[in-house]
Amino acid sequence: MWRLANQIRPYAWGSTTSIPDRLGVAPDGRPQAELWMGAHPGAPSRIEAEAGPVALDAAIAGDPKEMLGEDVVLHFGERLPFLLKLLAAEQPLSLQVHPSAARARAGYAAENAAGVPLDAPHRNYKDPFHKPELVLALDAFEALCGFRDPALARAELDGLASPLAVALRTDLAAPEPHSALRAAMTRLLTLPPERRTAEVDGFVGELAELPVDAVPDGGGAAVVLELAERYPGDPGAVAALLLNHVTLAPGEALFLPAGNVHAYLRGTAVEIMAGSDNVLRAGLTPKHVDADELLDVVEFAVLPVPYAVPDLCDGRIEHRPDVADFALSIITPDAAEGPGPRGPAIVFVLEGEAGLRSESGRGLVLGRGESAFVPASCGEVTLTGPARVVAATTGRI
Repeated sequence: MWRLANQIRPYAWGSTTSIPDRLGVAPDGRPQAELWMGAHPGAPSRIEAEAGPVALDAAIAGDPKEMLGEDVVLHFGERLPFLLKLLAAEQPLSLQVHPSAARARAGYAAENAAGVPLDAPHRNYKDPFHKPELVLALDAFEALCGFRDPALARAELDGLASPLAVALRTDLAAPEPHSALRAAMTRLLTLPPERRTAEVDGFVGELAELPVDAVPDGGGAAVVLELAERYPGDPGAVAALLLNHVTLAPGEALFLPAGNVHAYLRGTAVEIMAGSDNVLRAGLTPKHVDADELLDVVEFAVLPVPYAVPDLCDGRIEHRPDVADFALSIITPDAAEGPGPRGPAIVFVLEGEAGLRSESGRGLVLGRGESAFVPASCGEVTLTGPARVVAATTGRI
């Protein structure tokens, strides 16, 4: 087992205080958006090996079967198939969607064949893997996720006379929900550049003039206005009207599969995902938006809010969504030893102090905000507390 030294991603939307507080360190005044725990080549964790510090992805490449186990190598190759993050959003993230595994493979191959550099800003597929993800709220956490009934969105447009509002109301009146949603989303993502800002500003300005009692509780108008203030002229702000607005209580979680349009608005959470960097953006960002590719990837369906319902097993809370890449457990060990994760795993301490011990007798003590990588060769691991930890593993264990 190795204690991890993890990298922080200082994206502008990050909180200046939340991650430092969780790590028990002083803030430095800069946004700290994500703490990455894993072997993703974009920001790999480091371990203290016998020869000195080494990146976790390099350590895995040096002995993949010992670090990952034969089953993981067989099914995922010589790479850790998941990435664990601590995410702290002070401002909204981009509106985005992730591709299926088949779409990621095809898109990656096509862009390689076309000679698009991996670091090109207009590249869609950075790797050939899908990126389903699960987000577990640590405090009140707001998000947009998945399409709501288009009739609800259309009702919020009643009485609006701006050209964009009139056009969207017509789109959303289509008899089939998927046709209505596709038409409205296509309109927003393909607004002509020369008219885009004027049409969005006209829509938002009219929406802002509505009386307070004319805006339905739980509707999308308030979110549209907030996003439009941060991203003026961006059609992605208007697209929020089509989506479910969710506030998770601490301990609640969402599972976001391929095709689900979503954006995190604010809050702190633990996030686990397949080890990929494939993101197709629909707006709320200065980065590249490929409307044609995104519209082919999005699932235009009205579905329930994708709450992740955990299982209770041996005193732990387990999230095992329908993907093989990852699973997430929340464990609260006491003074007596209890079962911990089987590697490959990453353990992160949310509260208290946790002791880890492998079958060979090797041990490690982690305090609040510390994390460790447990290789497959450790076998069964036991945990002692008092503590509250999250453990990330593959879904095959």
